[in-house]
Amino acid sequence: MDRRELADFLRSRRERITPAEVGLPAGTRRRTPGLRREEAAQLAFISTEYYTRLEQARGPRPSREVLAGLARALRLTDVERAHLHHLAGAPPGPAAAGPPREVRQSILDLLDRLPQAAATVMSATGEVIAWNDLAAALMEDFSALPRRDRNLVRRAFLGPPTDGRRLYGVSDVEHFGRASAQRLRTVAARYPDDPEVRELVAELRAGSEDFRRLWESHDVLDEPTLCKTFQHPLVGPVTVNCDVLDIADRDQRVVIYTATPGSPSEQALRLLSVIGTQRMDVTG
Repeated sequence: MDRRELADFLRSRRERITPAEVGLPAGTRRRTPGLRREEAAQLAFISTEYYTRLEQARGPRPSREVLAGLARALRLTDVERAHLHHLAGAPPGPAAAGPPREVRQSILDLLDRLPQAAATVMSATGEVIAWNDLAAALMEDFSALPRRDRNLVRRAFLGPPTDGRRLYGVSDVEHFGRASAQRLRTVAARYPDDPEVRELVAELRAGSEDFRRLWESHDVLDEPTLCKTFQHPLVGPVTVNCDVLDIADRDQRVVIYTATPGSPSEQALRLLSVIGTQRMDVTG
């Protein structure tokens, strides 16, 4: 890993991108010709501290997941993407045998263009791999979580309740769990050689009697939920319509939550878009 060359390359790619290219306001006090470090980090779904250390040539070797996020955030070409991998000491290899986790830029742009809807992108295994600001406000700030805790199947069956709420207090948690187990069985059949899929299934079977019972039923029917209610700790119940768009070529799904126009839930979502992920119930 050539830390100095990697740092210089990241900085040069960051400084060539204008805020407008990624949908950010230019502002009046911008001192850098391109993106700020915190903006590049946010787009790559990593912490600002981690990104800063990379640009200062003192960061650890980035994982392939981090490199994919950096390439996406900095809008690298295929040649630049390969160069980034070589600088990081992780030459690009053949495609992984497991479910794809890299989200197309056009899908990320779509999430940002849905300011009145909470939207996430889910991998085949149930991991939240992209989200917009309103989804973070409605559910939680996924950027603050380690990757394993972003998997909603694991959270549904094994995760401890948060503020007394199981899986964000959704009204259909039992149905979600059943559908997730059924979907995961089809995923395990599609990716039989992927160690992450095998480890997730083994962990769920060992840690949850409910999952083990559902898994042993061998059911693969997946019926969508068209409406659900989140019990939010700040704004109360938020009832939303739930629509799912399949990204077939990447085995991913875009999940979009919208409230009925004029309803109290729509007002709650508007309030959440202002509040964001801050905790108003915590005093300093």
